[in-house]
Order: sequence, then structure tokens, then C-alpha cells
Amino acid sequence: MKFSATILGSGTSQGIPVIACSCHVCTSSDPKDDRLRCSVLLEIEGKNYVIDAGPDFRQQMLRFQVKSLEAVLFTHEHKDHMAGLDDVRAFNFIEKRDMDIYCSKAVETALRREYHYAFEDEKYPGIPQLNIINIENKPFELSGKIPVVPVEVMHYVMPVLGFRIADFAYITDAKTVAPAEIEKLKGVKILIVNALRKEPHISHFNLKEALDFIHRVKPEKAYLTHISHLFGTHEEIERELPPNVFAAYDGLKFEFV
Repeated sequence: MKFSATILGSGTSQGIPVIACSCHVCTSSDPKDDRLRCSVLLEIEGKNYVIDAGPDFRQQMLRFQVKSLEAVLFTHEHKDHMAGLDDVRAFNFIEKRDMDIYCSKAVETALRREYHYAFEDEKYPGIPQLNIINIENKPFELSGKIPVVPVEVMHYVMPVLGFRIADFAYITDAKTVAPAEIEKLKGVKILIVNALRKEPHISHFNLKEALDFIHRVKPEKAYLTHISHLFGTHEEIERELPPNVFAAYDGLKFEFV
């Protein structure tokens, strides 16, 4: 299966630069230190799919000139991963169809609460049109033909779904991962995984934990995402990484055949 994956956002919940912060990371002139909230664009067999639609979703769609969108996959229900969903209504208008939303029951509950107006019987004109497709920690098919293997990780006490498609895997907001879930990732060529900072955090991998996780999975290459300004600049982070591990950045693209 030929497809590509583009990092739309590689920052943590506040993004980089952080509002009102004047640290050396937030004031860096390196474009790789300009990090929107976490999201990935998948281009598969001529169709576009997005993993998570956070507060920067509109900006990401414009920046990367996304003209069509088949579906949104959600990892979990935190705001930095779902706060931009209202903007799929532009695609509703252009493509004249409901937007497929792949998500867990917990995410659906949050979406129905946060976007209650999209689910009312009498719909206000111009609201997002959504088609909820529930997924669990079981393999499923995107658009009925693209095999996806969910990988459940724990974000403190919240279950989060990562996704493996062929030789590509995307894991975000992980703090702990069960051995059976790690087994699902064996053999991947490209692994994207969160690494918030060097210091420990209650609900995210720090650098050491992310590197330990990567060592257990043993991908050909791994890229760190969900990066905080407390971690350092792109250049500083890269200096601390082993040869097969890199810091992801917005716009980074992978091609698979």
C-alpha cells in the first residue's frame, strides 16, 4: 500500500511558542521550533485522513493546502486533540457529505458534550455534519479497505489509542504501555512517539521513557513528538538522541510504498 504521512503539528498542549513566554525555545528563529498542536495527515490511495483535530486544525489545513478530507481519527478526548473539529464544516460544504469520525465511546461522549449543537435534532444551519464510527482496541478498516491496528496506551489513567498502518505507527500522550500493546508495534519502520521533556511527568513519556519504549519496539527509525518548550530547541534535542531517533517537526513527511 502506497501512502504518505505528514506531521501537521509536533507540539504539546500549549504549542511552541507558548503565549507570553520569552524563553530561548519560544523565541527561536529556527522554523523547526515553531510547533503547532499534535496532528498527522495521512494520504492513502488518493484520500486524506487526519489523526486528531486540535485547536490548530484550521491553520494546519490551510498551511498544508489540504483540499479534501475523508475522515478524522481521534486518539483521545483532551482539548488539544479535538478542539478544532468544528472546522470540518468547510469540507462538509465542499464535498457535500458528512465527515466520518473514527473514535472511542469516550471520545464520542466528549464530542457530543463539546459540540452538542452538531447532534441536536433541529440543526442550526452551517454546523459541522458528523458521522460517528465507533472503534475499540481491535483492528478496523478505514473507508472499509485500509487496515488499521489500534494500540492502547495509558495517559496517566486515561486510555489513548495509537494507530499502526502498515509500517507506520503513531503514538501520542503515552505514559505506560502494556507488553501486549508493544507487541503490536514490532516490525514497524517508522514510529512516532511522544516525548514531552527530559524531566518526569505524570502522564507523558519523558525523554528517557520514550527512548526505553523505542528500544523495546525496535523500529528502523523513531521520531519524537508532543514536544514542550521545556525540552529545548530542535537542535538541542537532536544532540541528545541516538542515531536512529530524531526530533519530529511540523511539515516532516514520510513516504511508504
